[in-house]
Amino acid sequence: MAAIGKIRSWGPVLVTVIGLALFAFIAEEMFRSCETSKNNERQQVGEVLGEKINVQDFQSLVDEYQQVIKMTQGRDNLSEEELNQVKDQVWNTYVSNKIIENEAEKLGLTVTDEELQNILREGTNPMLSQTPFVNAQTGRFDVTQLQKFLNDYKANTNPQVAEQYKSFYDYWKFIERSIRQQTLAQKYQALLANCMLSNPVSAKAQFDASQQEKTILLASLPYSTVKDDDIKVTNSDLKAKYDEQKEMYKQTIETRNIKYVDFQVKPSQADRDELMKTMNDAYQKLQSGATAAEVVRKAQSQFPYMGLPVTKSALPTDIAARIDSMAVGQTTAPFETTTDNTLNVVKLLSKQLLPDSVEVRMIRVVADTEEATAKKADSIYNALKAGANFEEIAKKYGQDGKKDWLVSNQYQNQNTVDSETKTFLTALNTMASGELRNFKFSQNSIVAQVTDRRAMVNKYDVAVIKHTIDFSKQTYSDAYNKFSQYVSENNSIEGLEKNAEKFGFKVSERNGMSNAEHYVAGIRSTREAMKWIFDAKPGQVSPLYECGSNDHLLVIGLTKVNPAGYSDLETVKEVVTADVLRDKKFDVLKGKFDGVKSIADAQAKGAKIDTVKQITFGSPVFVQATGSSEPILAGAVASTKAGQFHAGALKGNGGVYVFQVLEEKKPEGEAKFDAKATEGQLAQRAMQAASRFMQELYLKAGVTDKRYLFF
Repeated sequence: MAAIGKIRSWGPVLVTVIGLALFAFIAEEMFRSCETSKNNERQQVGEVLGEKINVQDFQSLVDEYQQVIKMTQGRDNLSEEELNQVKDQVWNTYVSNKIIENEAEKLGLTVTDEELQNILREGTNPMLSQTPFVNAQTGRFDVTQLQKFLNDYKANTNPQVAEQYKSFYDYWKFIERSIRQQTLAQKYQALLANCMLSNPVSAKAQFDASQQEKTILLASLPYSTVKDDDIKVTNSDLKAKYDEQKEMYKQTIETRNIKYVDFQVKPSQADRDELMKTMNDAYQKLQSGATAAEVVRKAQSQFPYMGLPVTKSALPTDIAARIDSMAVGQTTAPFETTTDNTLNVVKLLSKQLLPDSVEVRMIRVVADTEEATAKKADSIYNALKAGANFEEIAKKYGQDGKKDWLVSNQYQNQNTVDSETKTFLTALNTMASGELRNFKFSQNSIVAQVTDRRAMVNKYDVAVIKHTIDFSKQTYSDAYNKFSQYVSENNSIEGLEKNAEKFGFKVSERNGMSNAEHYVAGIRSTREAMKWIFDAKPGQVSPLYECGSNDHLLVIGLTKVNPAGYSDLETVKEVVTADVLRDKKFDVLKGKFDGVKSIADAQAKGAKIDTVKQITFGSPVFVQATGSSEPILAGAVASTKAGQFHAGALKGNGGVYVFQVLEEKKPEGEAKFDAKATEGQLAQRAMQAASRFMQELYLKAGVTDKRYLFF
């Protein structure tokens, strides 16, 4: 009882302890949950209609599309620029499909399996022609080939072909999904298009306008004849113009303005001199007759020496451009190629007229010993020399002996070729048609016969020493130290601008930068700098970034954040100022046309006179005198009769105009009015104008793009 009483006396303490423990447990779980949520947030590349996509899922889409490109184009790798294009296309397609799917679901639009099967049976969709399932005779997609492949894929148990089957299957699933998405989008657009109707009255008016072709005498006063300095533009003028066309300055995403200093490290004169020593040494050795392969290897040329006659296409473009002007045995002194920033030395060892393509058939011979291999190869060679059938002999040794074409491009772009292969290829290029030879190699023998030679071209055995003119480690270190000092001493945008010239740098400006861009200031490998820009606050200066191809030094100052919505006047001031200048110049120039009643009067006021022919209502007029396209003239000319003078000054894009219609006639070749066809054309134009619907849907979809954080 005493023990129970003691426990009871500790009751309040125990309750408090248990309560704290429970709170700690709940808090820990909440912390874990919040941390998990933050980690998930960090992995998101974007959002569409409230649906988030993480980096792994997006990367899978990119990888899938890469494989499609590689398969359809026979590529092994894509360049950095091509990869960026792939990422943009995948993102844009993903966003568009999500938006269309959302709209289609509201309307009950779908693409059924039956519809898809009908598309496959028709086989006319352009995507289908890019698949491997094309009939070789008809050149069209063959659904039976697809069905056979799908059946073979499901039944396949051979692990040796499983990977190839899987790649084709994945490619097909991509095509199938793309066709579904494309068809759904077409349905939605067709539904919208049916809202864009025309009628016979508007069609007839359009046709009649197209059948009026006029020639005019045009008097022009270009805006360029009035100097900008003679025009006074006030802040109130800019504000009024900005308010007038404010809708033009609406931006859908946040952008940022930056000022930056980019310094590209370049080779010093000492670096160039050091490289020139290497090039001169190689030049002297080649000229004195040293072994070309050894000279090229020791000089560490970026272009390997094959030791084989090759066509011009296998040579660097700068070398190919001068090779025909060289004599056999000639060695060039070191020369610079600015297009690829290299120093070069070239020696032409030989020039021969050889076939670009050789048709050859072969029998490979292998036995237990070298002697047995040689004996068997001699037996085959002698039998063939005696008139035996090549294919029948080949079949005895488990080969088909069929003819194959060997084309120069199949081997001449290799980095290295072993001596036996070099001997073999050289022989095939020089053998006569019908000639038979027995080639003995270390591992086997080959009995080969050349059966045809085609496309005789010049081939060159050429040694090339090519070196990029690079900067040294010391040069880079000196540049880095100087730039680092500049950045450390100037930790404000004002300081960067004030002292840039002192250090030999230049501050550049970039306004309206979006996070959808891949590079800062067009410099490669600037993702970290991009992340800084969209995380920084105005007035901040970035750390020093080493970027480009390890040859750029970059520092950035964030000057302004432009939120989504209307750009302020300061941001678009340059554009608004140009419009105000044009308005004020029009006011100045139109006064010159006051009281003008003829082209002669206009010419007397200093106007330029031109004859402009074939003007129709449906096409804008290009005016040579002002160098601008002027849609306003098309409408004014259409409403003016032949012989009349249009005295009212017209405000164009490039100047002020008056004109006189000289004649009106129908275009050559009489056309008949087709109401249905013309209505279709008008409806198509309306549909093109309405195509901006995707932009409106995009704005409402709440699209967030954070790819810059990952790619």
